[in-house]
Amino acid sequence: MENYVGIDISKRYFDIHCLPEAKQLRFENNRSGISQCLKLLSENKPKLTVMESTGGYEMALACQIQAAGLAIAVVNPRQIRNFAKAVGQIAKTDKIDAKIIAKYASIIQPPSREIINGKSRQLMNLVARREQLSKMHVEECNRMEHAVDKSVISSIRAILKVIERQIGDIDEQISDHIEQDQNLKRKSDIVSSAPGVGDTTAFMLVTKLPELGTLNRRQIAALVGLAPMNRDSGTFRGKRMTGGGRGSIRTGLFMPTLVATRYNPVIRQFYQRLIAAGKKKMTAVIAAMRKLLTILNSMVAKNEYWNPKNA
Repeated sequence: MENYVGIDISKRYFDIHCLPEAKQLRFENNRSGISQCLKLLSENKPKLTVMESTGGYEMALACQIQAAGLAIAVVNPRQIRNFAKAVGQIAKTDKIDAKIIAKYASIIQPPSREIINGKSRQLMNLVARREQLSKMHVEECNRMEHAVDKSVISSIRAILKVIERQIGDIDEQISDHIEQDQNLKRKSDIVSSAPGVGDTTAFMLVTKLPELGTLNRRQIAALVGLAPMNRDSGTFRGKRMTGGGRGSIRTGLFMPTLVATRYNPVIRQFYQRLIAAGKKKMTAVIAAMRKLLTILNSMVAKNEYWNPKNA
């Protein structure tokens, strides 16, 4: 029988569950623990190992499993939780979670992720850090709107300057990484050639969406969570909804799409046609976001810069 492994990982430990023998072990989430885990996996040679995305705790182990030539899939925790509910597993502990993840691996068999080398991992961390700093900047700006005390205003301004300086430094580092990788540089240049898409958005897409240009338009939209899903049952026809997928990419595409509805001729015409047809503004924006993403996907696939005639 084929072997499958589920890993529930946290800051200090990770629990693994091996199917079909139902073996369970716990390792410390450090170099020694990862080394012991790799030895076990190399001996068992599982068809697939699955773990949840846990905000970065899983990255070191996932990269080591990849480097060992083993298939690894990192999935959204919500998918695992929904799967657990579907099979009637309500209780939740680390060992139970590892077992559920192993069952998910054997039944669902999600696609394994592309190999991430050291440079790609560092670039992903830089992009993630920029998003954190941008969020902090927005929070401080919101506090500034309600601040009345001069000392508080002075403190907020000082913090904003530090954050802006850090964002500038991160941007330079990201740009340097992109410049040193010809493939990423080419993809980034193609993406940023579209009106409304700047370097920051291009860096985010080529880093967090390496599948860009390798999937068809339906697949790329579904991967990002921009494909409308049916909600029908019998004679009932529910409202089509988008969601799931990589939420951080949807968030990163929102503002560029708003810009594109004004300055990108193709997206502007598409958006205005939807509004004229009576669509709600947010619905039209989401549809425009999906169209922009599929256009960018096609441009990268064809290795072509922006051309409104081909969009």
